[in-house]
Amino acid sequence: MPDERLEVERTIAADPAAIFRLLCDPHGHVAIDSSGMLQDATGQPVAAVGDSFVVHMDREALNDYPMGRYDVTVTITEFVPEREIAWTILGQIRPPMGHIYGYKLRPVEGGTLVTSFYDWSSIDATWKEAGVFPVISDGALRATLGILARTVEKSGSTTSS
Repeated sequence: MPDERLEVERTIAADPAAIFRLLCDPHGHVAIDSSGMLQDATGQPVAAVGDSFVVHMDREALNDYPMGRYDVTVTITEFVPEREIAWTILGQIRPPMGHIYGYKLRPVEGGTLVTSFYDWSSIDATWKEAGVFPVISDGALRATLGILARTVEKSGSTTSS
């Protein structure tokens, strides 16, 4: 349903491989986060569905719920090299929320069309009834794409036009 999924896109002047490499790296997620919640990460770059890593969070960045600092486990749910990566998050809250974040990459002239998505259409009924979604706005997704562009373009992984 449109009201249960956000999608934003941006063309980034970088190869899909460079973007995907950053998205597979736990520290890459921290580096491009526009919300300010992701503080650090522990774990190795992911390479398949089922791989996971831990992100150290600080909810005070949003100032919406008094959760303070906490950890979540990111588990990869979709993994198509240089094309798509998606994940769900497991924290201390039960039942697990079940929302999905992800990126789709498509080579285009001048770089890669990157689509960032946030889907809460399959969340647990407890959270649907609580009305706490979306946690992140489409503006935050757009800002993260801007940081992603700046990060990979600065690293020298740009495409030549």
